[in-house]
Amino acid sequence: MRNFYYKLPLVAGLLSLLSVKAFAQFNFATANSNWSGTEGLYLNPAVIADSRERFTIDIIGINAGVDNNLGSLKSGIINTINNSGNTNNIFDYTGNSSFSVLAPYAKVNGPGCMISINHKHSIALTTAVRGMNQFSNFDQSLYQTITNPAYLPATSTNYTSRNYNYTAQIWSEVGVSYGGVVLDKPHHEVRIGATIRYLGGIGYVGLKGQNLNVQYKANNDTVYAYNSDVEYASNLFGAKSALLNGFGNNNIFSQIFGQKDGGGVGADFGVMYDYISDERREVYEMDGEPNRVDRSKNLYKLRISASVLDLGAITYKANNNANLEATGNGYLTGSGLSNSAGNYTDFRNYLQAHGFNGDTTSKNTRVGMPTRLLFSADYSIWKQFYVNAAYVVNIANRNNFGNSFYNQITVTPRYDTRLISVGLPITYSMLSNSMKMGLGFRISGFFAGSDDLLGLVAGHQYGANVYVGGSIPFYKLRLHDRDGDHISDRRDRCPDEPGDWENHGCPFKSKDGMKDKDEKEKSNDDKTEN
Repeated sequence: MRNFYYKLPLVAGLLSLLSVKAFAQFNFATANSNWSGTEGLYLNPAVIADSRERFTIDIIGINAGVDNNLGSLKSGIINTINNSGNTNNIFDYTGNSSFSVLAPYAKVNGPGCMISINHKHSIALTTAVRGMNQFSNFDQSLYQTITNPAYLPATSTNYTSRNYNYTAQIWSEVGVSYGGVVLDKPHHEVRIGATIRYLGGIGYVGLKGQNLNVQYKANNDTVYAYNSDVEYASNLFGAKSALLNGFGNNNIFSQIFGQKDGGGVGADFGVMYDYISDERREVYEMDGEPNRVDRSKNLYKLRISASVLDLGAITYKANNNANLEATGNGYLTGSGLSNSAGNYTDFRNYLQAHGFNGDTTSKNTRVGMPTRLLFSADYSIWKQFYVNAAYVVNIANRNNFGNSFYNQITVTPRYDTRLISVGLPITYSMLSNSMKMGLGFRISGFFAGSDDLLGLVAGHQYGANVYVGGSIPFYKLRLHDRDGDHISDRRDRCPDEPGDWENHGCPFKSKDGMKDKDEKEKSNDDKTEN
C-alpha cells in the first residue's frame, strides 16, 4: 500500500518538492526597510508612494519557505533534503490528530522597476513565478500508517479526515502597482496603494472533500473507504509536472510570458499612515521654498499599515483540465492503485470497478490565491533603530481548491540606513504554536536573509526559509548647493557665485553693470565722503 502513495501527488508532491533548493514567506527582516524598493510593496503597495528611491531596477529575487505542524524536523533542512526519501528520517511527529503542511512555498521574482514620479505618486512593474504545495487538515495517524513502517498498526484501524484539502500550483504574475499620497501635512501623511496582476496558471493538482472515512486492513494491504467523498482536479494528471521538478529546469521568462492553461486577475490593496514628529521632520530652504522637506531621509516616528494581499483566483478552462468526483463505499489495494494511478482514465475506471461512484465532469476549475490580511506598526526608537510588529491573518477559504498562509505575529528590531539594513525577525507561528527567529541584511540593492534561520541548521524546528535578491537603486538625495545661496545647482545659473532666487542664483547687477555687493560698498563709501 505504501508504494501507491508515493506515486500519488498527495505524498509525492510533499517529498519531491522538499528538494527545491530555496526556502521564505514575507522577508520581514529586509522588506520593512525604508529603502527596500519594490520588495516592500509585497507587504503593502502603498509603501512606494513618497519612496526614498526615485528609480529602481529589479534584477531577480528568490523567496521560499517550508512550514508545518505535522512534526518538527529531526535535523536542519539541509540534512532533511538528503533524507527526504524516508519520512521516518524527517519528522518527530506531534500528537495532533490532524495536520497541515506548506512544503514549500517558492517565489522567483523576475525583472521589474519602480519610478517615483514625484514625492506624491509612484508606479511599479513587477514579474514573478510562484508555487505552493499544501496539505490542509489531513489525518496524521493515516499519514503515518502510509509512510512510516514503524507505525503500522497490528490490527485493523479506522481513520477520519473532514474538510481536507490538498492543492499544489505553479503560476506566473505580471503586476502594475500605484502608490499615492492623499494627505500631506507637516506631521501627518496618508498613502494608499494598489497592485493589479495578471495571473497565468502553469499547473495545478487538487484533492479535497468534506468527509473521508477509512479502515486500514493490516493483513491484506487493503483500505476500505465508506461514506466518503473525494473531488480530484488537475491539468497535470499523467503528465510530467513542473510541480514535481521545481523551478530549476524552466526558464523564468518562458514561465512568465509563455502559454498558460489558466488565467485570472489578482490584486493587493493597502493604506499607510505616518506620524512625523518635530525631531524627525527635516526641512531646509531651497529654490524659493523656505520649508522644503528633505526626502532623502526617513521622516516618520510611527507608521501604521494595513493591507489585503493576493486577492483573486486562476480559472482553468474545462478543456485544459480533468475533474473526478468519487463518492460511496469501496475498497482499494496498494498494487491496484499503483498500476492505475498514472493515467486519468485508468484511475477513474479503477475506482468505479471497486465500488465507488466516479462522476467525470467537464467544468472550469477555480484555484484560489493565498488571500490574507496584514497589519503592522513601525516605530523609530532612536535615530536609525526601529522596531516593527506585524500580524498576518489568513482569509482564504481552505475548503476550496487553493492555497493559504497561516496566521503569525512577527516582531522585527532593525537598524536601517540608506546603504545598510539589518533586521532580526522573531515570529510566533499559530500553525505550529512555536517560536521562530531569523536574520536578514541589505547592502544598497542586494538583500539576503531568513525569517526562520534556525530551521536551516538546527533540529526540532517546524520550518525553514531563506531569501536572496538584488536590484539597482537610484536614491533620492538632498539638492546640492555648492555656493550656499539656497538655489540648487541644477537651477543655479551661477553655481559658483552666491546669488538670489529672483536672479536665478546670480548676483544682482545694476544698470551700470556693478554687482549688488559692489554697489552697496560704493554707496557706503560715498556716504562716508559726504
